[in-house]
Amino acid sequence: MGRYTFPEDSVLADCAMEVEGSSLDDLFETAAMALACIMVDPTTVAMTVERAIALDADELDILLYDWLSELIFLKDRDGEVFPSARVRVTGKGPYQLRADLHGGRLDRSTTALGADPKAVTLHRFALEPVDGGWRATVVIDI
Repeated sequence: MGRYTFPEDSVLADCAMEVEGSSLDDLFETAAMALACIMVDPTTVAMTVERAIALDADELDILLYDWLSELIFLKDRDGEVFPSARVRVTGKGPYQLRADLHGGRLDRSTTALGADPKAVTLHRFALEPVDGGWRATVVIDI
């Protein structure tokens, strides 16, 4: 799996995350884990829910934006978080994402809650190829 960090000097009211992956698939999987870590302590989530997600976008950066937005939507609508994802990104524009999510329902008695993300922002939003993989910068409105 790739790696992610939360730079504290980037924004004041939001949460910035820098995500790296060895491939697009790895980056999208790592971004899902990073977002889950903002919301909860993943070790306190009963991993009992599985979902399949399909998204399409004309641009890769918009696909990443839509991916993270969908994960926030599932948290808001269904009370579910997904620390684990198997993602496949294909296409050359338009791009397709197919993912199998594994996570669980938020349970206030057992889930250690973190921040409550509202939306992905376009502030400093970037997705770019780097030597040996991909890097993204994402700011989440909390």
